[in-house]
Amino acid sequence: MTGSVYGQRPTRDPKAYRDGSDAIRPKTERVVDGAGIEGEVRIRADACVIGTGAGGAPAAKELAEGGMNVVMLEEGKRFTTDDFNARPRDMMSRLYRDAGQVATVGNVPIPLPLGKSVAGSTLINSGTCFRTPDSVLAMWGERFGLDAMGAAELDPFFRRVERIQNVIQVPPELAGQNALVVKRGADALGWSGDFIYRNVRGCIGSGICTFGCPTSAKQHVGLTYVPLAWDAGATTYTACRARRIHTQGGRVKAVEASTAGGGRVRVECDIAVVACGAIGTPTFLRRQELRLDSGELGRNLTIHPATGVRALFDEEIEMAKGVPQSYYIDEFADERIMFEGAAGPPDYAAMSFPFSGESHRELMLQYPGISQFGLMVSDLSRGSVHEHAGLTQIRYFLNKDDVATFKRGIELLCELYWAAGAKVVYPPIEGIGELHDGDLHAVREWEPRPKALTVLAFHPLGTARADARPGHGVVDGDLKVHGVDGLYVSDGSVVPSSLGVNPQITIMTLATRLGFHLLGTAPPEDEPEPEAIARPRITQAHALTA
Repeated sequence: MTGSVYGQRPTRDPKAYRDGSDAIRPKTERVVDGAGIEGEVRIRADACVIGTGAGGAPAAKELAEGGMNVVMLEEGKRFTTDDFNARPRDMMSRLYRDAGQVATVGNVPIPLPLGKSVAGSTLINSGTCFRTPDSVLAMWGERFGLDAMGAAELDPFFRRVERIQNVIQVPPELAGQNALVVKRGADALGWSGDFIYRNVRGCIGSGICTFGCPTSAKQHVGLTYVPLAWDAGATTYTACRARRIHTQGGRVKAVEASTAGGGRVRVECDIAVVACGAIGTPTFLRRQELRLDSGELGRNLTIHPATGVRALFDEEIEMAKGVPQSYYIDEFADERIMFEGAAGPPDYAAMSFPFSGESHRELMLQYPGISQFGLMVSDLSRGSVHEHAGLTQIRYFLNKDDVATFKRGIELLCELYWAAGAKVVYPPIEGIGELHDGDLHAVREWEPRPKALTVLAFHPLGTARADARPGHGVVDGDLKVHGVDGLYVSDGSVVPSSLGVNPQITIMTLATRLGFHLLGTAPPEDEPEPEAIARPRITQAHALTA
């Protein structure tokens, strides 16, 4: 992947990662704050995009640049760099849905952080960029009839997204010591890994990507696609919650939203693109009382459950310095295990470190020597999303196969830390506590139980999955809702299976493809080829389906 002058700078040139001089700057900001709308506003548009995250913003940008009059509706607020104070405890309540307290209900509660703002969860993610593995796309064709989503067919759209988002590899000198000690362990064991590719311009390694980048280096879609959409004439209405899609004769006619100011916005349109995310989209569509015959809406939820292993070193780590998620290990990807960086500043660590009371205090006092790395399991478990008494309920039970995979991954990551020279290792398993002197016995002898794990998740997918067959999915291969003309879905809910990798580039690519489809234009074959992209070793895609 090249740098900010696409096609001219070499992939591994640190300047390409750090240089933010040619960041996207809109000529005008077309934003209307719904907090100031008390009455009724009526708008005529060609398309209404509901949501401004990884799925909504690229679709809106492509449609607007293609000549359509586009309105974007966003339930949350718009935040800028001036709003970010680099304090995780403050930013959680501002940038995250329900202050970061969204969680699943099941045999183990799993926190599921979601964004609520212009740019959605791209504002609070780690910026990690992986293409959908070719084997996964091939499996989609075989199992879901999505033959037009093959690697060759999606390649020009991937290239377009990677150019706009400035996807570039983390230079080792910005990776941080947390990543480098893990790399040391992986190298000693002969495990496959590499520095991560991220969407950045001008990164200095502030260490707080998930709490609002204080330098605007991380290229969330609020800094890229939304401004490009504004330049093409689109308008964003913030603090506006879509309530109703009006149809007539099986065709979209209008979208209606309530505003934070107590008013109403009605967008008369022929195309509505729902991009509320894998949690918000199924509940929103279900409220529309549409005749969806498959029974799949709200089902098939995958969440990429994750945990972290911590280790104490005699050397200085200082997790707050450098890129938090800067290195990955894919040696065991075909076992549904990916290791990725999971560092952060002291108050972030305090929220996630094990133990309590005096034990927690003692661990925090050793923070400078602590390393932490993440383990993500591509889940075979499946959940569902429903509304009950007006509240969203996410039901998810971690099955025995996934719990066993967690055990395997934790053991491997502990082994890696011993190989890296750790003094003490802290596995995320209740009742084990600390490991010393290269010991793995307690982890190996542990009888897997979901409730003994400390788990969270990041990548909800699948609740309005794409399937060419109307009886097996919610949308077709063009992301059109089966049975409703003019209604499309563009977010993680359409992704039909676990990916094995972080999904933001997949979602943006499918959104870009949707925009070109709705405009009736050919794929952007003139996008330059990247010099390099990350290709995790995932060959057993069948293992990602339940």
